[in-house]
Amino acid sequence: MTQPVVAEGLSVWSPARGLTPAAEATAPLLVADSWLVRDGRVRGFERHRERFLRACGEVDGPPLRRLLEFWRDMTDALPRTGEWFPRVELAPGSPGLRLLLRPAPPLGAAVRVWATGQCDPRSLPRRKGPDLAALARVRERAGGAGAEEAVLVAPSGTVLEAATASVLWWEDDTLCLPPPQLPVLPGVTSALVQERAGREGIPVAHRERTVAELDGREVWLVNALHGIRPVTRWTGGSLKAAPADRAPEWRAWLDDIMEPLPKR
Repeated sequence: MTQPVVAEGLSVWSPARGLTPAAEATAPLLVADSWLVRDGRVRGFERHRERFLRACGEVDGPPLRRLLEFWRDMTDALPRTGEWFPRVELAPGSPGLRLLLRPAPPLGAAVRVWATGQCDPRSLPRRKGPDLAALARVRERAGGAGAEEAVLVAPSGTVLEAATASVLWWEDDTLCLPPPQLPVLPGVTSALVQERAGREGIPVAHRERTVAELDGREVWLVNALHGIRPVTRWTGGSLKAAPADRAPEWRAWLDDIMEPLPKR
C-alpha cells in the first residue's frame, strides 16, 4: 500500500488503514520524537528512528514489525516541499502509533536564555514524550523572564540541558557537555556535533558546571529543530554571553549534512 501524504494535524496509524486523520489528543505520551524536514531533507533521520524504536521497546510498545511498518508509512507521508516539524508518538492503547504533522515554527539562529537554573521537572528524563507538558511550562516561565529557553539543573545546581535542547559550551578549545551519567536525553544533533569534533581532533570533555560557571563562555543550545543556537543573551541575571565565534560555521555544516528522505 502506498501511503498518501497526510493532512496537517494528527493522524493515527493502523496496519490495515495506514495513517488516518484523528482528533487532537490530550493524554500524556509514552514516547515521542521529532525533527526538521526542509524540502524533503532531514538530518540524522536514521538516528531518530533508532531512538524512537528503542524507546518504544523500553515501554513494551508494539512489536518491532509493527513499528517498522508504521515508520515506513509515516516516512512516505511526509511532505517533500516546505519546512515541517513532524512528531511521531506512541500513546497508551493499541496500537497507539501516531503522526503529528506540524509546519516548522520560525527557526532561530540565536537564543535568549534565563540565567536562573530551573529544577528539573521531568519524571523520565532519558525518554522524550512523557514530560513534554512539564517542559512547556518551564519555557512559559522563561518567557516571563524575557527568555526563549531555560536551563534545567540537578539538585546540586549542575547543568543538565535546556527545556528543548542539549547544552554544549566551549572552554578554550574544548567542546564541553554534561556527563552522560547525569539524567539527560540522548540528543541526536548533539551526537552529530560531538562526532564531527572527534573527526577534526577537537577535544570533547564531559564536565559538571553550574549555570554561573557558563558566564563569559560560548554556549550552544542544540536540537533537531534549530540545529545550533548560540546563547547571545542571559536574562534575569548578571551572566554575560561570549561572542558566538564558532557557531556560524558549525550551523552551516549542520545544514549541509541534511539528506533526502527515502523515496516513496
